[in-house]
Amino acid sequence: MLVRVECLSGYRVLFLSGRVRRVFRIGVALLLLTGVLCGCVHAPRVTSRKGKTTNSDVLQNPVLVRANNDNDCWERTVDLLHDYFEIANENRLDGVIETRPKVGASLLEPWHKDSPGLKNRLESTLQSIRRRAFVSVTSTPDGYLIGVEVFKEVEDVPGAQGNSAGSATFLENRPLQRDLRTLVGESAADGWLSLGRDTRLEQRILVDLHREFGRKASE
Repeated sequence: MLVRVECLSGYRVLFLSGRVRRVFRIGVALLLLTGVLCGCVHAPRVTSRKGKTTNSDVLQNPVLVRANNDNDCWERTVDLLHDYFEIANENRLDGVIETRPKVGASLLEPWHKDSPGLKNRLESTLQSIRRRAFVSVTSTPDGYLIGVEVFKEVEDVPGAQGNSAGSATFLENRPLQRDLRTLVGESAADGWLSLGRDTRLEQRILVDLHREFGRKASE
């Protein structure tokens, strides 16, 4: 509740009541705690050659893994990718897995893994962001090369059209004009603008793949 106090100088000062202040502080604290958990709990970690866990190591893209056979590698890759996206198409002949576009997870959705870090989650909270992934699986003499490409897009919110207020009315002093040309341009746009590749999410998926295939190989 707002309490208004009249000062001697003539200025009016607004104060928040104690209950409202407590609720406001609790809300801010929960928001900050959610952001910290989102940025720290799912931080990508890679085991170095010395056996120490570090965040500074970056895996090569594509990453080399070992599996029992082609089907085993493919199925385990698809299963892990389900943790991030829904699968749209699987082409085993070309060795490509395509996902459906997924709207970025916000600060209030810490269980989703597609928005890595506090910055990305805050961005997805304030505007419409979506991602989609393309994963390639290639057989080699040493194992399988799995490449991950994640593309990030922002919604292109349409602005005001360039029509005047009276453009839809017929004026008596102007003859009727008919334009039979087909309207093109706006109908072809899908409403999203490319922001390039999301290398941070690519690294997170690569780390999970590296860990998954490494764990299976050690069993």
